[in-house]
Amino acid sequence: MPNSSHPSQKKPKSAGFHPRNLHQGHYDFAALSAADGSRADALKHFIIRNEHGEQSIDFADARAVKALNRALLKLQYGINDWDIPEDYLCPPVPGRADYVHGLADLLIAANQGKAPKKNSVQVVDIGTGANGIYPLIGSQAYAWNFVATDINADALANLQKLVDANPHIANKIVLRHQVHRDHIFQHILQSDEWFDLSMCNPPFHTSAAEAPSGTNRKWQNLGKTNLASNADLNFGGQAAELWCPGGELQFISKMIAESRQFANQCFWFSSLISKSANLDPLKAKLKQVKALEQRVIPMQQGSKQSRFIAWTFLTPAQQLAWAKLRWR
Repeated sequence: MPNSSHPSQKKPKSAGFHPRNLHQGHYDFAALSAADGSRADALKHFIIRNEHGEQSIDFADARAVKALNRALLKLQYGINDWDIPEDYLCPPVPGRADYVHGLADLLIAANQGKAPKKNSVQVVDIGTGANGIYPLIGSQAYAWNFVATDINADALANLQKLVDANPHIANKIVLRHQVHRDHIFQHILQSDEWFDLSMCNPPFHTSAAEAPSGTNRKWQNLGKTNLASNADLNFGGQAAELWCPGGELQFISKMIAESRQFANQCFWFSSLISKSANLDPLKAKLKQVKALEQRVIPMQQGSKQSRFIAWTFLTPAQQLAWAKLRWR
């Protein structure tokens, strides 16, 4: 799961966010500060004036980014007291929301241009992490139901605390511990379950030694001259969040291979892809497993370009039947 920050300090309207993304234009720090309240680590304590004389935060300060996330989730999605343990991945809320909206577009396109009926969509989030960002955004933005999975029991325990603190989402998010580290969908998807979407922010790096280089690039993009060490990954992230043998290419390849076993239980499988160089080998892998359709959806936040890949094993006739049975 890539180590990442918010896309820019100014976040202009031309940043390229999805049209339904709530995070257009500049951050409203007055409203965000009011939403975050007066706690000791409240957002208001981290607001500064940037080089343009505008209100901002130091995006290289993990505490400030965490406070901004908490305020955004409270103000825009009604999530109270979002928190993650120290050294866990702190995701950029606006960019993560774009993935959710991109997946929603796939469902709308498959449902005659209309959003599926409320509460009808089931999603499995692979590697949800301690932050649970996709279930939080998806459940509030679209009333989707989530099975949130992770191999880290401590991460799931933190997310469970968050769900318990927000009763209005308690019936929208179910947590499952993947105890078999070599599997992704196996032991998670049950034989009598149907999912409209699967989503994943896979481990990006190939090794622990490679992880600091990603943070160093982000620091340099933020105009910082000091570089990170293994113990100083300022945007956080546990080992399983940041790296795995073979990096995202091997992880997504394994996901594609396993998805074939559940071909008729999920409409759209998907995953973020950080490295554009991985697209061609992953497309080839999808052909090998006989995926009937694949899509690459580009995303852009400021100067940062990203994308996710989605695939399905359903024929056009099966897709029509699926939409009629589940979404209308």
